[in-house]
Amino acid sequence: MSCFFSLLLLIFLLARIDCSHAADGVVSRVVEAGDFRSTHEALVEAVEAEGLIVGAVIPFGRMLDRTAGALEAEMNPLVEAEIVQFCSAGLAWQMVVEDPGQIAFCPLSVAIYVTAAEPGRVTMVYRSTGGATPARIKAEALLFRLVERAAELARLRW
Repeated sequence: MSCFFSLLLLIFLLARIDCSHAADGVVSRVVEAGDFRSTHEALVEAVEAEGLIVGAVIPFGRMLDRTAGALEAEMNPLVEAEIVQFCSAGLAWQMVVEDPGQIAFCPLSVAIYVTAAEPGRVTMVYRSTGGATPARIKAEALLFRLVERAAELARLRW
């Protein structure tokens, strides 16, 4: 598929889905009627369905809990939080052939979190690749697909 058509498809999909940019370069997706554990399982399932392997699950919330005392923080603003990392060898190869500096996008990751302020709301976020090159467009489309699929699967689970 040409770069132009890939970009058009990505724009079309983004226009149809309730994703928002939480901060510059961060894409956020609230999981309707999902819980944290179901969202985690759904994300792993979505990654594996793409033929990819989860390389690491980083327990980010527990890390914040452990460091709160040393930082004299009152409380962790996140009730639960983790970062799921994965990689596509083919996509990574294409990215570094385009520009070796694009290694910074590898591995790809999606974070899942629940805040203390909104304990019933599960959110997934990922760093946007910016879509400046054909490989970045592919990576952005992959991240978008994974998050949307995971949100749908998590919503369907009881």
